[in-house]
Amino acid sequence: MWHDRAERGRVMSVSPVERAVEAFAAELGRWRIDRGMTKKQLASRMGFDPSYISHIEGRRHRPTEDFARRAEAVLNAGGAIWRRFQEYEEARQARGPATLLTREPAVPTQWLPPGTGLVVELEEAQLTYVDGDYHVIVRRALYNAGNEPVTRYLIRVAVDRYPGQPQRSNAHHRAYPLGLDELHLVAFCGEPGAAEPMVWRAKQDRDAFKEIWLLFENADGRFPLYPGERTTVEYRYRVDELKWGTWFERAVRLPTRRLVVQMRFPAMLDPQVWGVETSMAAEEAPLRTPIVRELEGDRAVFTWRTEDPSLNARFQLQWRFRAVTSAPPVVAAH
Repeated sequence: MWHDRAERGRVMSVSPVERAVEAFAAELGRWRIDRGMTKKQLASRMGFDPSYISHIEGRRHRPTEDFARRAEAVLNAGGAIWRRFQEYEEARQARGPATLLTREPAVPTQWLPPGTGLVVELEEAQLTYVDGDYHVIVRRALYNAGNEPVTRYLIRVAVDRYPGQPQRSNAHHRAYPLGLDELHLVAFCGEPGAAEPMVWRAKQDRDAFKEIWLLFENADGRFPLYPGERTTVEYRYRVDELKWGTWFERAVRLPTRRLVVQMRFPAMLDPQVWGVETSMAAEEAPLRTPIVRELEGDRAVFTWRTEDPSLNARFQLQWRFRAVTSAPPVVAAH
């Protein structure tokens, strides 16, 4: 009886901060073991002493934002480790304002795991419906964090007329294949006013799926992106609504710091927009941040943004036109 009371007292005495520290340590250990890494291997890739990993997993040290970002990046945890750190931060801040003794060290915002190549510092994707066509503009601010010059950049366009009905969809796209020429694809590299046109080359050309290399070159010369350099790549294309549809997906295939998606529809169609997120660590769930709707003249403009999306996460924005009785077809564009 005395032991039961003592145990209950011990459990009740554990603070929210201590529970959050334990949860972070357990999450870190699970992902490290799942990735088949020893503490020494993980420490080497994160740039820490092996003893520090032991102290974190043993709850003797509390996590910092820098440590959490590095662990999330190296273990590719789909946001799980970062969420545990955010829970810890919320518990720590709820305890009271930080003092000089509790303040965390400054975070090196540009830290990247060893071997990182291209990084997307900002992606802006815009979809506009105009006179039966969907027009797409994608702009990415790129940073070469690798050791080799970058000479090409891969983009994808994939359509799916009847999602969840592969046979019916395949038959539709055999009858109505998406042609490379009808995309009217153009691409540019550099800042507005000084951008260079980019030539492109198809890697895969199927009825409903395209992979296309954007080359850092044109008829006048080459302009590779060297290590440590930054540039902006922008590309534009359009697809007829017969092959387009009611969702627009962004897939995070490179480390990405910020993602902004905007969709512009005629207000007279009374559009309704929502979105879902999937990742390596979680099933489909609603977007964690809201979609903002504004009116610009005769256009309904929907904007959604997120910070530090997890690698391999997918964000799918869906819509319907409430003033139209039948739904148009579907496409995913990356």
